[in-house]
Amino acid sequence: MNKFLILANTEKDIDLKLSNKISEYLSGFGADVRIISDMLKEQDENIIKAEYMEGVQAAIVLGGDGTMLRAAHWIGSYEVPLMGVNLGTMGFLTEVEESNVYTALDRLLNDDFKIENRMMIEGRVKDKVYHSLNDIVITRAGFSRIIGLNVYVNGQLLDTYEADGVIVATPTGSTGYNLSAGGPIVSPKSKVIVVTPISPHSLTTKSVVFDSNDNIRIEIVKKRKTQETEAIVSFDGGSNMELSAGDNVYANISSKEISLIKMYDVNFYSVLREKIGG
Repeated sequence: MNKFLILANTEKDIDLKLSNKISEYLSGFGADVRIISDMLKEQDENIIKAEYMEGVQAAIVLGGDGTMLRAAHWIGSYEVPLMGVNLGTMGFLTEVEESNVYTALDRLLNDDFKIENRMMIEGRVKDKVYHSLNDIVITRAGFSRIIGLNVYVNGQLLDTYEADGVIVATPTGSTGYNLSAGGPIVSPKSKVIVVTPISPHSLTTKSVVFDSNDNIRIEIVKKRKTQETEAIVSFDGGSNMELSAGDNVYANISSKEISLIKMYDVNFYSVLREKIGG
């Protein structure tokens, strides 16, 4: 590889110190490098222009898992693999630590790495389509104490949740909000969709794992007579949209995938034990 895009979170990479060091290092081997920063301040996915991506063979993302998610949205349509450098805390998606970044860069330059594809979910609401690497989250809005949610699978009613919300997660997202809400951890290589209620007002409501061919519809049920907006839906933590009673969020496996550059032959379960083993 010899053409790279560096995507930097300036709240993590102060004054682009590491970005500039990486750029200088790669340029010293004749590589072409472009730096784009301040991404977290933007909501427009079109910030990454086509001309920026021409010939780019890999994107180096400096930040945490949130930065990786935003980068996946911005450059996913260009089918460019991502290498994450962990400047955050948990770092499930950012495999490379700052302490061994130059070793990883050498391997990039010599094409010495593997590619791991991760599935995404497609969410549709109000004629708009979004693709999420982690999750789709529906949560209560305003002064709603709880919201009502009818969950349909392949056109059949599965259950009605009365809860603070619901999470529709990918295997990659199973270690995120889904895990905090009590949902199961799923191997990232799986092709399944996980639906987990958030603080359900029931002793029996549990997460459900669906096949990749299943189609999910979540209908917002009216709970508050004095409040028009019942809920808010977000896709990988962004693109928030207000929902009223009768609105529906549709979710199914996306035709898009995200490619992650893997430098180390480390078992997922070893990473899991290290990150959250206690």
